[in-house]
Amino acid sequence: MDKFSRNQRVSAITKILLENPNKVITLNTFTELFNAAKSTISEDLIIVRETIARLSVGKVDTVAGASGGVRYTCGISEDESKSFAMELCNVLKEKDRIIPGNYIYMTDIMYNPQIIRKAGVILASKFNNLEVDYVVTVETKGIPLAFEVAKNLGVQLVIVRRDNKVTEGTTVSLNYVTGSTKRIQTMSLSRKSIKKGSKCVFIDDFMKAGGTALGIINLLKEFDSELLSIGVLIEDIETTEKLVPEYISIVEYSGLDDNGAAIVQPSNAFKK
Repeated sequence: MDKFSRNQRVSAITKILLENPNKVITLNTFTELFNAAKSTISEDLIIVRETIARLSVGKVDTVAGASGGVRYTCGISEDESKSFAMELCNVLKEKDRIIPGNYIYMTDIMYNPQIIRKAGVILASKFNNLEVDYVVTVETKGIPLAFEVAKNLGVQLVIVRRDNKVTEGTTVSLNYVTGSTKRIQTMSLSRKSIKKGSKCVFIDDFMKAGGTALGIINLLKEFDSELLSIGVLIEDIETTEKLVPEYISIVEYSGLDDNGAAIVQPSNAFKK
């Protein structure tokens, strides 16, 4: 087998770790892949660990034990998070984003790979200390953001539907009341989607009063599962009474100014 230079090994190890967040990768995996001694791979990992830490793009931890190895968890610096939140606010302040009904047009934002990739890292980094089994979202606009969070946490994405699909098999359906309009809505989830006793994170694009999030909490109870936390891209702080006590957001929305543009600012976590 061909030998690899240190630069080649370090580059490849970094790529493998970044593509497999929260997954323990044994030293044997790397020694076999690069035909190198464990001591050599250990030295390579020191370089990778220090570089990732200096760039503030996460951290690499050593996992002890017979089946141990190394594990990468995503991360992002506070300065970069704040800068992203400010840039997103500038985009949302564009006057032509307000459409009839005083809604903010967000479809282009939610399907912009650069925006959603970074938002996904920011939110996922807030959940690194939780033992998450699934990331849950409701169709449809929140799916790209939820997928990025799930990818960065290294867990499966579960999509709750608004109606039943025959291809989903046996489903659990739940009626819930939206927090803002007080309308009755329905959400459903396949029995095969989540294992009993799972721990989940809910991700959405926009939160007004939190009725959807409360519906998710109650739906997960039907699976004997628990919602650990909630993450949203934008929260409406004009609606002061929320149906859920705790959540994480990136941007706060508080209505329109005299010129008809959105009033937005970074959430508390990014104001420092």
